[in-house]
Amino acid sequence: MRILHVLSAEFFAGSVAYAVQLAEAHRAQGHAVWVLSDAPAPLPTGATQLTAPISDRRYAARWRNLRRIRALVQQERIDVVHAHARAASWVCYAALRGLPVPLVSTVHGRQHLHASTSLFDVYGDKVIAICANLGAHLGAEVKMSAAKIVQIPNGVAFDVSRFPFLVSGSEILVQSAINDHQQTGNEKQATSNKQQEIRLSFIGRFNGGKGERAAALLQHVFPALLAGFPGLRVALVGGELGHLPAAGKVALAKLQSAYDKRIEVIGFTDDVPGWLARTTLTIGAGRVAIEALGAGCPVLALGEAGSEGIVTEATFATAAASNFGDIAARVQSSEVDFEQILETVRRFLAHPEPVSAALAARVRAHYDLAAVAARVMQVYEAARMQRVHPQHIPVLMYHKIPDAPPATRHQIFVTKDNFARHLAFFRWRGLTPLTFADYLAFARAERPLADFPKRPLILTFDDGYLDNYTNLLPLMQRHGYRGVLYLLGDFALDHNRWDLAADPTEPRAALMSEAQKHAFVAAGWEIGAHTLTHPHLSQLPLAEARAEIATSKQALETQLNTKIETFAYPYGDLNEEVKEAVRAAGFTLGAATDTGGLRLEDDRMQVFRVNMFPNETWASLYKKTSSWYRGYYFRKRGK
Repeated sequence: MRILHVLSAEFFAGSVAYAVQLAEAHRAQGHAVWVLSDAPAPLPTGATQLTAPISDRRYAARWRNLRRIRALVQQERIDVVHAHARAASWVCYAALRGLPVPLVSTVHGRQHLHASTSLFDVYGDKVIAICANLGAHLGAEVKMSAAKIVQIPNGVAFDVSRFPFLVSGSEILVQSAINDHQQTGNEKQATSNKQQEIRLSFIGRFNGGKGERAAALLQHVFPALLAGFPGLRVALVGGELGHLPAAGKVALAKLQSAYDKRIEVIGFTDDVPGWLARTTLTIGAGRVAIEALGAGCPVLALGEAGSEGIVTEATFATAAASNFGDIAARVQSSEVDFEQILETVRRFLAHPEPVSAALAARVRAHYDLAAVAARVMQVYEAARMQRVHPQHIPVLMYHKIPDAPPATRHQIFVTKDNFARHLAFFRWRGLTPLTFADYLAFARAERPLADFPKRPLILTFDDGYLDNYTNLLPLMQRHGYRGVLYLLGDFALDHNRWDLAADPTEPRAALMSEAQKHAFVAAGWEIGAHTLTHPHLSQLPLAEARAEIATSKQALETQLNTKIETFAYPYGDLNEEVKEAVRAAGFTLGAATDTGGLRLEDDRMQVFRVNMFPNETWASLYKKTSSWYRGYYFRKRGK
């Protein structure tokens, strides 16, 4: 895919680090990436870099910027544009008008709540919110459609080589061992009260809201701590030091005069990991807090919206929702009790608590750059497909295709003759059957969007019954159609044991042999996973559900030598934990039953499928294969 990032940041802020790391992750996967920004110096990325005054909001400058972006998109055949910050979104939105190229915006902070924010939705086709509070803010206060908001956290490439203690997974108290190794001889000298040297680091920008927090710390917190802990050093690490509020500059000068080298004014540095390794407690928010916790370094989360205190495993979820103090879900007071901050830090420095291995591992997993980059790529794909086909794509769900109606109370069959009539109807209506694999090839720019059918249809078949081989496959081949076959990963299963276990009076229905399943692969069908043994996933312990899901994928890929990328939930039984397990197992799509979003790309882990019954009429077939059917289904059920 060919990706253009557009940044409106005149200094190396967290949004710039986010974009740069995404660019590098996607370049490593073979994608072509361009970065257009007003950054004053070259950014640390191998992407093609271009400069434009994106932050300049004067109309003449905006006009020049949008013309340049439009020309760049056309000349380089860009597949998706990714904007960062509202100024970038605004100019990209205008530049892409009339072009088939989608716009994705990442929102890194709360948006100003004025009329134009809600009236002019310039954020594009999909909007990435970096934390839960931001997603809530965009929906409730900005009035953005929930279908376009995707919550994906910052992606961080954790450099564990800088923190050897992470390799063993042991708990770490970031103080004596690392400090002793890196301190000079003079620094190692004991203080008069024999107290070991400790370091408190504020890491972040020194302008805007973060600068105000730094100024307050310099006035109300650091003086008492420096007086009470003779071995304490305070480090100020981050850019824009010249923009520190005046009260903060006065307080800093006083502290430097009183404590000399114990106040370390570092400013901007590209060695944040080095400072984390030398720090007993980091004060920061956003990306700083993420990197510190992932490196096993204790954090007091303090951001523009408030403070989350010392982050522990018990408080991680709440702290992460606010991006560690940076973002509130709704308009609220951002006042912080700095007396409380002082007492919290004082208690911590007196009795430092380590970051548990479990918390460090949890943070690294949640913010893992590779996983985040993969999810962002799926957002790009979704935005592309919404542009080419914004309507609902009918996805039909079949099971058995028997010669005659079986003696069963379950209406999950369509006889061979009736199914032949279904196929004739599809052809008469001009529908083009696709597999999910076909769909994903278009989404990933592996096939040109100009070739995407005007009336797509996806036919899916669950369980792998023998009559699928004897009846279904020949009928589909006669029409030149292919579908998606969802199979169980346990190849020892030769009949529908799950039905008989629930009701011994159910007729036994044979499943295909391995050789017969291979025939579908040879015919170009897509094979999907349907668990190992067909259980109700939401009723299993989560560990067992994860095993059913992940092991089925591995077994099918091994036995059939084909890529397994989509999953179907048995009985349509799912919940959020099950959906997350499907995503974690490496699936791209999860097929549900009569539940899901209005469109396929609203929720790839819960794709709406329509149940097909024995006695479908031409009228019901027309309804169920219409692009308006999903909306009709929603309205009929009051959703």
